[in-house]
Amino acid sequence: MLDDRRTAVLQALVEEYIATGQPVSSNAVLRRSGMAVSSATIRNDLARLESYGFVEQPYTSAGRVPTPQGYRFYVDHASPGRLRAATRSRIESFFNDVHHELSRLLKETTGLLSDLSHYPAVVIGPGFAGESVRAFHLVPLAGDVVLAVMVSASGRVSQNVVSMPLTPTDAQLEEAETLLAQALDNQPISAAIDRIEALPADLIAQEVLSVTRAVGKALCSVDASTREVYVGGTAQLAELWQDLAHVHTILGLLDRDESLRRLLDDESAVTTVRLSGEMDVHDVDLAVVSGPYDAGEHGRGRVGVLGPMRMDYRRTIRIVEEVGDNLGDSLGR
Repeated sequence: MLDDRRTAVLQALVEEYIATGQPVSSNAVLRRSGMAVSSATIRNDLARLESYGFVEQPYTSAGRVPTPQGYRFYVDHASPGRLRAATRSRIESFFNDVHHELSRLLKETTGLLSDLSHYPAVVIGPGFAGESVRAFHLVPLAGDVVLAVMVSASGRVSQNVVSMPLTPTDAQLEEAETLLAQALDNQPISAAIDRIEALPADLIAQEVLSVTRAVGKALCSVDASTREVYVGGTAQLAELWQDLAHVHTILGLLDRDESLRRLLDDESAVTTVRLSGEMDVHDVDLAVVSGPYDAGEHGRGRVGVLGPMRMDYRRTIRIVEEVGDNLGDSLGR
């Protein structure tokens, strides 16, 4: 849709607006782009970009600012920026020096990501399903309800309340626990579920088999329920969004794990940039940059930042990718 010159004009305008936060004049575009053309040519290009819906004038006689469509075109055609050696070194040192258990590592990673990007950060932990199970117990709660407790090889604990098709006796519950513990022993949940389904019905009492299969069915949802969400850098919200209504809306999003999973495009296997009009968020100036990390046997998780659409996308994309890569390397050792 845009030729090379108008693409360069739009890129210069977006980057000038990101840097200053002020409507951008044709002279500012000319200085930033370094193109050997006249101001009149830039003004004509800006008028054309406005007719395409990529930029707009907030008021008469002002410079222009990018529209969401303009940001989307810019992001789709921008390459990640380069980080300073000191920033890369800081990321590498953090993951080389840290030796915390998983939940603490993920929480501290949000602090690093927020500190480097200057935006609120989110880290979604890997699910439980890919980890080997070290210990398993069934705890009776009341009547036909039991608590299934699993401890993974990395020390993570999963607790799931399971409704039984009957009220098991202590002996039946103990036998079911033994069978389930054998099926889960040093196995990832995905493999153990198949072993539970394959238990020989002709050799096990029907009541015990009912308990084991009810627990096995419940384990299918463990991966989603154990994908912890960690948030850091919320103190920056008031500095990034002067509109308190936006701040309150984003605080509400940060307080809901499921909302954050959707915002971070948790199912994607690549780095993504999403703008407010493309998410289930309306009338809020919001952009989300996120990327995956591969935690080896722990599974896959995601890291990301939330900020206004006037964010430094090229630098932010690179930071998210560097942190994600290093986090994955640390967990996959």
